[in-house]
Amino acid sequence: MEAVGWLLVAAAVAMFLAVGALGASNPLNDLLALGQGTGDTPAKAPIVKRKEPPFVATPLAHCRRGSHPEPGVDGRVPAGSASKGLTCNVKPIGHQGTEGGFKVFRYVDTHGHVCAFYDTTLLLPLNALNPGAGSKGVAVLDMSNPAHPVQTDTLTAVPMLTPHESLNLNTKRGLLAAVNGNPATEPGLVAIYDVHADCRHPVMDSTALVARFGHESGFSSDGKTFYATATALQEITAVDVTNPKHPTAVWQGHIQSHGMSLSPNGNRAYIADPTGKNMLILDTSQIQARKSNPHAREISRLTWKAASIPQNAIPFTEHGHPYVLEIDEYNQSTLNPGGDPDMVGAARIIDIGNEAKPQVIANLRLKIDQPGPHAAATKAGDPGTGNAAQGYAAHYCNVPTRVNPKVVACSFIASGLRVFDISKLTHPKEIAYYVAPPKPRSENGYQASDFAMSMPAFAPGHQIWWTDGTTGFYVVSVYKSVWPHARRSHRPTRNGAPAHARGQGEDRDPTLRR
Repeated sequence: MEAVGWLLVAAAVAMFLAVGALGASNPLNDLLALGQGTGDTPAKAPIVKRKEPPFVATPLAHCRRGSHPEPGVDGRVPAGSASKGLTCNVKPIGHQGTEGGFKVFRYVDTHGHVCAFYDTTLLLPLNALNPGAGSKGVAVLDMSNPAHPVQTDTLTAVPMLTPHESLNLNTKRGLLAAVNGNPATEPGLVAIYDVHADCRHPVMDSTALVARFGHESGFSSDGKTFYATATALQEITAVDVTNPKHPTAVWQGHIQSHGMSLSPNGNRAYIADPTGKNMLILDTSQIQARKSNPHAREISRLTWKAASIPQNAIPFTEHGHPYVLEIDEYNQSTLNPGGDPDMVGAARIIDIGNEAKPQVIANLRLKIDQPGPHAAATKAGDPGTGNAAQGYAAHYCNVPTRVNPKVVACSFIASGLRVFDISKLTHPKEIAYYVAPPKPRSENGYQASDFAMSMPAFAPGHQIWWTDGTTGFYVVSVYKSVWPHARRSHRPTRNGAPAHARGQGEDRDPTLRR
């Protein structure tokens, strides 16, 4: 929720009326989209704060030969310092496009084509109409040569033009989906594309009004349930996409959710609550099992010292033990005028071995995210720091696999792409970063600061794919000498999917294991 832009809701409604003929065939779906109607309101679990690790910055590894490091405090990018980009233990190898949004995905289809998908619209209609803007919709790239990405298609169904943070990929079934969104919310028009046969040219399965509202989303691992989250409202819609040509709403929950990730079996949702400033663990087993009139159950809610605006929560396991990587965006004053502007949310690892009593065990923070350095950089007028919805703060992170990941990659907005070694979960360290050469544009207030908002994706060869809001899509390779070794814990199973149809962040992706 980058700022509450209600003027954009009016624009969204106008678009919604223009595409009314695309509505779902099920009258229930129309009611879900247009009215508050009925829905499931689980009893709320209490918000609890538990003992946390020391509130310190994550240490940075030595930047090796070939790096062009930052001039001072880790994460700080003073005016003019990044005109040619800043690097630490990474080599830029590919670039494409002029804008970027909130999500980047990698996918290998059934014929072995390697593709990238990324949304290009930070804020519709504003950034699509900005002088110099040259992108709209979701970009589709042929990544057969990562040094030379080639755009092969652009997805322009209405939800792909204004997905906000909802673009989502299910790699098992090869489904790419999004719901209308903006910084607040929009009517829940959902678009689904099939990418499994030829990812270079996705085929639209459906565009239907099957959710009440949209902003962010979740996708079950089996690819049968797409969740549209409203973020600004207490509304989540579960959409059955077993037949993606005819999606249907199967559950409506009165729960506030920013990002929403599902457990591998779909029975748990890990929900970032943006206004309650906590992470919710939600029992979604009845929805997953398609029980008649399903009900969800709140298991626990956890908050923490630096909670700002929880953005997303990604479950993973280490040697079979469950954890969550949780990411906050911005700082505590962004939506709260009385909040501390120097208390930056950043990211953390949460132990959920006892899901009724989750606990933060490690923080992922840059030195510039600490209150003292952050206040000094803001006072000095560093580019981007004058906007509470930009500046030195986190936005999205990702892991290469949800089983024994050793690396986390994050977008830290004005600090660019940051890479962390989590081989020792309680003692993470930063091992690499890339700050793209900034470009002054209206999106960043002509401040010449990075606008790194996207969830990164991973590829073989220690590659990370990622976008910057004002300069486009990048491929960088992390030095092998700093990339942690990931031991094989078991042979991945096919789970009914073709062995070569893979994306990032999945248990079954052997291409990213060492």
